[in-house]
Amino acid sequence: MISFTYEFKLKPSNKQIRDIEMYLDICRSVYNWNHGERKDWIRSRKSPIDRCSIEKEYIIPADKPFPNYYIQANNLTQSKKQYSHLKEVHSQVLQSTLKRLDQAWDDFFKVKGKGFPKFKNKNRFRSFVYPQIKSSDLKTTQIRLPKIGWIRIRKSRDYPTGMMPKQLRIVRKVTGYFAQIVFVSQESIPDILPGQISLGLDAGVSSFIATSRGELIKTPKFILKAARKLKSLQRRLKNKIKGSANWLKLQKKIAKLHFKVANRRQDWLYKLAHYICSSTDNIFVEDINFTSWQKGLFGKQIGNSAIGKFINQILPFVCFKRGVYYHQVDKNFTSQECPNCRLATGKKSLSQRLHSCQYCGISLDRDVAAAKIIEQRGRVAVGQPANSKYTCGERGAGVLQLTLFDLVTVQ
Repeated sequence: MISFTYEFKLKPSNKQIRDIEMYLDICRSVYNWNHGERKDWIRSRKSPIDRCSIEKEYIIPADKPFPNYYIQANNLTQSKKQYSHLKEVHSQVLQSTLKRLDQAWDDFFKVKGKGFPKFKNKNRFRSFVYPQIKSSDLKTTQIRLPKIGWIRIRKSRDYPTGMMPKQLRIVRKVTGYFAQIVFVSQESIPDILPGQISLGLDAGVSSFIATSRGELIKTPKFILKAARKLKSLQRRLKNKIKGSANWLKLQKKIAKLHFKVANRRQDWLYKLAHYICSSTDNIFVEDINFTSWQKGLFGKQIGNSAIGKFINQILPFVCFKRGVYYHQVDKNFTSQECPNCRLATGKKSLSQRLHSCQYCGISLDRDVAAAKIIEQRGRVAVGQPANSKYTCGERGAGVLQLTLFDLVTVQ
């Protein structure tokens, strides 16, 4: 089964905006109340049995089980009899809110690095989910939300053919409300097989990525310009009284700037992925842990460029759509090996940006040399000879001579 998520901007009326905000408030209150119930149960088990806390004590019977999802879902049904406002929200939306809370607790106990779940304020709870949606709920310019009605959408692209809608999420962002529709298909898609033309990619320091064909693609300048503007806004925010009207106005400006930069960066990354996939059959990258890499010296640069998202999420997805084989190879010692003679040349410092082999005499950019090693390792991994018999000009000769900015113009 494969799935795709399509996002469309909503154009709700004033009444529908009030209804969506009501949904968010009620779901947030259900989330926080049940989260507090779980925390109280945990705290009641912390005190020793032979003494009590000086300040306060959570008195919960010892035989009362932990309030998991099933217990809280049953209690939610009983609570609707006492609190009539809970009936105004679709029952499956409230159940999905409890599942969201349950998933947060499971991640805390089972996933390393996940923090303890927190209470949600208005800014931290911005979405709710309809876990089931029908094809009849989708029209050309409208979608139907149970208990809210038909809402106009800005249909930026057509719905996928041959796929059924499964889930609908309503998200509040700084520029408005959006609908994220998950489409699924039961069709089985065969695995993509390796082709003949290969390309290695190296995540560089002085450049965004380097290819094994000698291209050095730089990070776009609009990210640096936005960073300067963001710094100015945050400096002004520091002098405002927290919670005041001017403080809220600046917060909204900062959020809009983040939203704009994120959209432009994602657009650039997708165009870059399509540009790379258009000239090769196989793409090989390093198996880098970008989470730990971001904690190093160039953490801010890596976070601003989103190289980890590009390598691990966007590029594999575009390869899947374009039918290009994607594979990760061992990252160790890619910069310490010569791509020409395959001999170890020793460790290089970060300031040394040129690869010069003392054995064969070849000299080229350090990142390009690492990309060539990645391509050679990828070819060996898929059972092909390390040295390709194809040259850069045999496929897309007119394309590979251009830089990315000749193909994609970013304002």
